[in-house]
Amino acid sequence: MIGWRPAQLIGVGDSMSLDDLAIEYRGELPTAQEFERLFRSSGWTEAFTVPADRLEAALPSAWYAVCARRGGEAVGTGIVLSDGVLHALIVDVIVMPEMRGHGIGTEIMRRLVARCQEAGVLQVQLFSARGKRDFYERLGFVARPDDGPGMEL
Repeated sequence: MIGWRPAQLIGVGDSMSLDDLAIEYRGELPTAQEFERLFRSSGWTEAFTVPADRLEAALPSAWYAVCARRGGEAVGTGIVLSDGVLHALIVDVIVMPEMRGHGIGTEIMRRLVARCQEAGVLQVQLFSARGKRDFYERLGFVARPDDGPGMEL
C-alpha cells in the first residue's frame, strides 16, 4: 500500500464539459454491472482475478462514491471507505480507457476529497496503481517516506 496525505485541493464544480464531452458527476455508486465493466477496463485484472459477485459485494462497504456519467453511461468512478471521523481510504478510482485524459479522474478525486473534508475526516489516504503517482501528486497528495507508517499483508 502506498500511503498519501492530501494537501489543499481546488474547489469542486457541479458539472463540466471537456472536449465537447458532457460529463455528469453524481454522488452515487455505479451499479454492480457498471462497476464490473469499469474494474475490468482498468487493467487490474492482470493482478487480480475477481468474480463478478465479489466485485458486487464490495460496493456496500463504500462510505461515499462518485460516478461520472456520459449520456447516462458510467465512464468513471471513485470510492471512499471511511469511519467518517478519523480515516478515509480512497480506492477504485477508475476511468474508462477511451475517456482518460479529459479531466474526469481529476474531478472524481476532487469530489471524493471534498466530501472527506466536509465531514472533517482527519486523515485521507489512497491506494495508487503503479505508474499513477504523478497524477495524485498533481492533486496535492504526498507520498509517504519509505520508513513511514503503512504496511500490507
